[in-house]
Amino acid sequence: PLLAQNREAKEMIDEALDAAMRGAELTRRLLAFARRQPLRPVRVQPNDLVSGMARLLGRVLGEHIEVSLDLAPDLWPVVVDSAQLEASIANLATNSRDAMPKGGKLTIVTANRRLDADDSMPDRNLAPGEYILIEVTDSGSGMELDVMKRIFEPFFTTKEAGKGTGLGLSMVFGFAKQSGGHISVYSEPGVGTTFRLFLPRATPDAASAASSVAAAPAASRGETVLVVEDNGRLRRVVMRQLAGLGYRVIEAESAKAALAVLEAEPVQLLFSDVVMPGEMDGFELARQTLQRWPGTKVLLTSGFPGGKVNSDFGPLTASMRLLDKPYRKDDLARAVRDVLDG
Repeated sequence: PLLAQNREAKEMIDEALDAAMRGAELTRRLLAFARRQPLRPVRVQPNDLVSGMARLLGRVLGEHIEVSLDLAPDLWPVVVDSAQLEASIANLATNSRDAMPKGGKLTIVTANRRLDADDSMPDRNLAPGEYILIEVTDSGSGMELDVMKRIFEPFFTTKEAGKGTGLGLSMVFGFAKQSGGHISVYSEPGVGTTFRLFLPRATPDAASAASSVAAAPAASRGETVLVVEDNGRLRRVVMRQLAGLGYRVIEAESAKAALAVLEAEPVQLLFSDVVMPGEMDGFELARQTLQRWPGTKVLLTSGFPGGKVNSDFGPLTASMRLLDKPYRKDDLARAVRDVLDG
């Protein structure tokens, strides 16, 4: 009976974790479409990235689909989030795979493009300048015009229920726009589809800025961080991450408990969730902290974007910073260091 109970508990935990991960992925894709996802731009040579993905794409797409590369030998570099660029190409490739259930050919082409002010190409909403082009073309079923017009809309999908969220291509669209580029599509029913992803050519200034952003943030200088989070599991994860960076970490599960800690000992940084149960949320905790201990730095975190936090809880002051959820360890490390040094 005990083993059966343990198995049942494990299944429930696995289901809960799976639901949480799917929720996090949904949030990430919606943030991508809204152009609010945190990006980590670095200098990238797209040909190297595409070449490195070729073998993986071959396995993902299956033996019935031939993958062909036509890469410009003098392709310009770009400054983008390399992980998001990889995810975008993978999304375009899997979309093409679904259009070729009986097999076909997928071709990825890279090229340099200079767009003039009077450029009449379909991507004329791009500012004039120098771009690199990544084309993903398939020999699949193609799309009708009404489908092509909606292909980048979030939640729009031609797949049957349960086979897709309709967020893959909208994520690519959001990434392209957030990176200063654009994506377009051309398709003919029964002939195939071509996606054209434009990204701006890297400039020396952009590459230098990207290197600065991508640099590993400095670790602790002996500061004490008070972590306020009502979710015990998440609180413990954040505490481990901050302790691993060398910070002295204190925990509190509520705003009331946090005020008691602040009364008892000096804290250099208050790191609090915005939405918490009880009479006081993280935003009010931050206000009281700054009023009573003005030397304390404040970093808030929320699954809601900054605009919603501002409208629902009050305007963020110059003394408050917001870290969007979900965030990665290096995002947390960088945000904490930036606030402490600011």
